Amino acid sequence: MMRRKFIGLLGGTMAWPLAARAQQAGKMHVLLWVSTEAQPDPFIDSFREGMKARGYVEGRNLAFILRYAPANPAALQAMLPDLLATPADLIVSSGPAILAMKAATTRPVLFAISGDPVALGIVESLPRPGRNFTGSTFMSLALAQKRVHLLQELLPQMRTLAVLTNTNHPGEQSEHNATKVAAEALGIRLANAPFASPAELDGALERVRTSGAQAMLVYPDGVTMVNRVKIADFLKVHRLPSMFGWREYCAAGGLASYGASQRATYARLANYADRLLRGESPGDLPVEQPTTFELIINLKTAKSLGLDVPAPLLARADEIIE
Repeated sequence: MMRRKFIGLLGGTMAWPLAARAQQAGKMHVLLWVSTEAQPDPFIDSFREGMKARGYVEGRNLAFILRYAPANPAALQAMLPDLLATPADLIVSSGPAILAMKAATTRPVLFAISGDPVALGIVESLPRPGRNFTGSTFMSLALAQKRVHLLQELLPQMRTLAVLTNTNHPGEQSEHNATKVAAEALGIRLANAPFASPAELDGALERVRTSGAQAMLVYPDGVTMVNRVKIADFLKVHRLPSMFGWREYCAAGGLASYGASQRATYARLANYADRLLRGESPGDLPVEQPTTFELIINLKTAKSLGLDVPAPLLARADEIIE
C-alpha cells in the first residue's frame, strides 16, 4: 500500500493547554456508542484518539458503553428501551443507527452521517441545528458529480453506468439528480438499481447484472457500507469497475473511491464531544462538512479487471492499494 499524503483534520488538537486537559480529570464522562457497523469497528479507534488528544483518558475520566446491531437497524430499534435506560452523558451514533435515536431521546446526540440531516429531520439547518443533534455530514452534491467524472477518466468508452442507490437514504434524490446531470453532460446513461432495505440489496445487485452497464457507482450510505465485502465480491464475479464514496469500500475490493476520510472525520468529531461534555448545546453547534477529500485507487482490483489506470489519475491518487 502506498500513501502519498496524510489527510489531517485534527488541526491543532495536540497543542491543547495542560490546564484545559486537567479540567477533564475530575469527572467520569460516560459515552454511549450506538452503531450498526460490524466489529471490529473501523471508526471508534479514531474517535478514541480524538478524545485522548483532548485530555480524556479511559478509566480515569472517560468510559464507553458500546452497543452494536451489525447491519440490522430493526434489531437496534428493539434495543431502544435498554439503550435509553443506559445512563450516559452523550450518545454518539452513525448511519442507520441515527434513525433509531431520532425520536427516542432528548439527550445530546453526536452523529456522523452520509446523508442530509435536514432531510432526515434531526436538525433544522446545517448552520444552526436547533435540536439535540449535531455532528458531521459527508453529503456533497459536488462530490457526487466528481465521482462520475473520475469514472469517465478511468473508462473513457463507458456509455452505461449502473447506480446502486438506497432510496431511504436522506438526501438520496438530490444526490441522484446531481449524478444524472454529470452523466448526461458526458453522454452516459444511468441504469438505476434502487433498494429500500438490506433485504432488497440482492435484488438491486441482480438489476445491475442485467443492466448492460460497463461500471457501477455506489452512493455512500450505512447499508452499502456494512455490506461492502458482499458488494465487492459481486463486482469481482461480474468483472465490473466501480466507484465509491469512502476508502473502506476500496479496502474491501472496490476499484476507486473519492470522498472524505471517515477515520479523520470521527477523530475530528471528538472536538464536538468535548464541547458538549463541557455544557454547550448541540442546537448551537453547526453541522460540519469535510473540506478535504481523498482519491483512493485499488490497483490490485484494476489489474484483476485488466484495466490500465491512466498515469495522470494515479499521480493524483492520495492512496494506491496494491
